[in-house]
Amino acid sequence: MSGVDVERRLEELQDLGLYRRLRMTSGPQGPRVVLDGKPVLLLCSNNYLGLADHPRVREAAADAAMRWGVGAGGSRLVSGTMRIHRKLEERLAAFKGSEAALLFGSGYLANMGVVSALAGDGEIVFSDELNHASIIDGCRLSRARTFVYRHNDMDHLAWGLERAERRGALIVTDSVFSMDGDVAPLGEIVELARRHRVRVAVDEAHGVGCIGPGGRGAVHEAGLEREVDVVVGTLGKALGSYGAYATCDRELARYLVNTARPFIFSTAPPPPSVAGALAALELLIVEPRRVERLAANSAALRDELAREGFDVSSSTTQIVPLVIGDATQAMAICEQAIEHGVFAQAIRPPTVAEGTSRLRLAVMATHSRDELREAARVLGRAALKTGFRPGDGLPVAAARDLAPERAAA
Repeated sequence: MSGVDVERRLEELQDLGLYRRLRMTSGPQGPRVVLDGKPVLLLCSNNYLGLADHPRVREAAADAAMRWGVGAGGSRLVSGTMRIHRKLEERLAAFKGSEAALLFGSGYLANMGVVSALAGDGEIVFSDELNHASIIDGCRLSRARTFVYRHNDMDHLAWGLERAERRGALIVTDSVFSMDGDVAPLGEIVELARRHRVRVAVDEAHGVGCIGPGGRGAVHEAGLEREVDVVVGTLGKALGSYGAYATCDRELARYLVNTARPFIFSTAPPPPSVAGALAALELLIVEPRRVERLAANSAALRDELAREGFDVSSSTTQIVPLVIGDATQAMAICEQAIEHGVFAQAIRPPTVAEGTSRLRLAVMATHSRDELREAARVLGRAALKTGFRPGDGLPVAAARDLAPERAAA
């Protein structure tokens, strides 16, 4: 049989320490879950504010299922746009201070749709080298050339923009980078975009609900909400549901409705997910202290990990990477931690660059200080038991140097 040798490829992945399997969690995504039958502290969930299992969010989703049904039944442009979709779009636009918001089926679809709609053949997209895979795939779908600038390196971005000779269409970046926990220099990006007359799109998947005034994200924290052309956000992380959105001006929203292929050709988000996200957004607005609690917990975990000898100096957010380097050793530490009641998933290539495998820790506002202190101790002991000393890990800044250049103008 021609094509991929599936059995051989699976064996190669196992030999390289890159084999993956599905783990089964029981119960809602709270601070603690049952993982493959074992109770553990959950330290790798994106349910940052603990809203996925909040009673009001659950009730809103259940009520919507009874009122509007489980599925939307069609794409947004056919029969799938319901009153609940429009209501959430209006609330999101008001929350983000934009003229319009547009719901997508997922963050992946939103990024692919926005990037591919705003750049085309003969143009250039400027993308940070650590951007999420959905942005990378959006660049591919656009058929534009992609200039991948070194992570948060504004001199490299400026050089690329100069070389583009007015062919630049879009600068796109994560706000909070999902594997490193650092924040993009949005002010400098916007300034370069103004100078070279290109649009800016920012993915706030890990920013909304986590940083900025009232959890509005990094764009608002930088005071740039009127300067960024499109902000993409997810409903599936801090807002505890599923789906995504893009906020922008009304004209651009109309343009995306007519050109963003993932929007046009996907079934509309299901009413229970939309209603759950709406309830979560309302909770975020009336209870902004959840955001403060998340920031305090994030700082507490970094402090406890530093006491164990881990270098966590690069993270300023709820995402805290422990860079191990070797994929097999990262998995060994992950499994040891699970055995002692802490689930912190190992992240390996191709999600991160070769030689930068890590445990990617994600803090929740609903964790207690005692839980975070114990988690740091467990991780420290797990590392030592596998022969890894926390001080041997690569600082995140050094690990980034291992990421290969992926494109040039």
